[in-house]
Amino acid sequence: MLVEYLVSALMMFSMSDAQLELQEVFAESNSQALLPCDCNTSSSAPIIWTKDKQGTVWRQERSGLQFWGSRWLQRSGQQRVGCPRCQLVGGDCGLRISGVREQDGGLYTCKFQSGRRLVTRSLVLRVIKVSFSPAVPVAGVHVSINCTVTPEPQGATVQWRLNNGPFVPSSAPCPLTSRWNVEEKASARLAGYWTCVVAGRSARGRASAALTVRGIVRPSQDGAKVYAAVGSAATLPCVFSRDLNPAQPAWYKLKPGSVWKAAFQSLPSSSSSSSPASQPAWDQSVHLQELVLEDAGTYRCAGIVEGNSLSRQMQLVVAKIDCSAAPKKTIALTCQLTDASEVTRYQWVRVTYDLSGMREVEPIQQGRSLRVSEMSREDGGEWVCRFYGARGLLGNVTQSVTSQLDHVSGSAGVAYTAAVVLGVTALLFLLILILAQTYKNHRRRKRNFQFITLETILHAKFNEQEAREQSPAKKGKGASNLSH
Repeated sequence: MLVEYLVSALMMFSMSDAQLELQEVFAESNSQALLPCDCNTSSSAPIIWTKDKQGTVWRQERSGLQFWGSRWLQRSGQQRVGCPRCQLVGGDCGLRISGVREQDGGLYTCKFQSGRRLVTRSLVLRVIKVSFSPAVPVAGVHVSINCTVTPEPQGATVQWRLNNGPFVPSSAPCPLTSRWNVEEKASARLAGYWTCVVAGRSARGRASAALTVRGIVRPSQDGAKVYAAVGSAATLPCVFSRDLNPAQPAWYKLKPGSVWKAAFQSLPSSSSSSSPASQPAWDQSVHLQELVLEDAGTYRCAGIVEGNSLSRQMQLVVAKIDCSAAPKKTIALTCQLTDASEVTRYQWVRVTYDLSGMREVEPIQQGRSLRVSEMSREDGGEWVCRFYGARGLLGNVTQSVTSQLDHVSGSAGVAYTAAVVLGVTALLFLLILILAQTYKNHRRRKRNFQFITLETILHAKFNEQEAREQSPAKKGKGASNLSH
């Protein structure tokens, strides 16, 4: 045993035939690192791993016994370092380090005896870590995203990635390539997994960490759409982080075409906000009952957190089914939305219920409009218009077939009755005009007849009077003739 210790000591301090081969190994903090060492020796050869200024990390004697440095032992008695393949013949003496820490970074040396020669191989372990300051920022404050490498490499480059995509800072038109830290104003855009990719002289490494931004977590960003059907209820979400208690929470409805607070109007009368008794303070969602088309529009919730004013804007889209008469005794059903910009396709399904109340769904056709035969009145059931977007099902609107047909039939009946009444009224008015004209002509003829009779009577009286006046004159003339 004494001879083996002397051999080990000789391996540590003898550098006459050592060969120095320096390389870089990158490892993420709290991960596992493997330091390579091609020893090309038998399983019985002594091997020793050391770290600069910290002494022995791990060693194996010729007998196969293993020893660990005191700095590498955990309180549980388990070792963080080891050589999994050192007991095998194959030339692999790589050192594995579990739970890598920043202080593990530095210069490592692997020494082994190959025949009569003492071989030394050295390498540098660089530990990468991503951190945030403050660790969990509130939206609106400045946050620093830092990438540290221990020990720091010379001439290395760094690239930042956010959620598996290149990060473009708000103050620069292109991705960062040489900055070890990012200074930004915390917002939902920065939330997610940050990755720092470091390229050294002979190797590359990366480290990631998740950044959580406290504030309004649902909806996660402005412009979210909430879909609901006419007559149904809808919830406009406004959920803050669980540890936040927003001050002065408020809701507004934005007037169409306006962006300023002065253009806000009050919420619909059917709305009701969450009360503190039933909802936690961080949930400021508002509920709308029995929606109408006029409820559609842009809404905004707001609150003050740690002196910062936070707000989130969303759009309520209301859907309904329009019904109209179509040729060949059919009814046309059309799916209408106040904003269909996100809709990529429509699907009509028929929902029926059997005697036991079981619900059966039957897909009918694709498209925004559907024609339904009046014979469907006997079958009953409901027609459902489902509308989809890029992220899947957006919503649906349901209408009973019977009620739709009754509505159209009732409208047609009212229109027919109105036409009949209008025709009868026009006919009666025409008859009244004819009767009035006939009566007027009769009166005119009667008046003319009266005038003719009166003229005849006056003319007869005038003739009689003239005859009486001429009669005495004739009698006087005859008497004078007799006297002569």
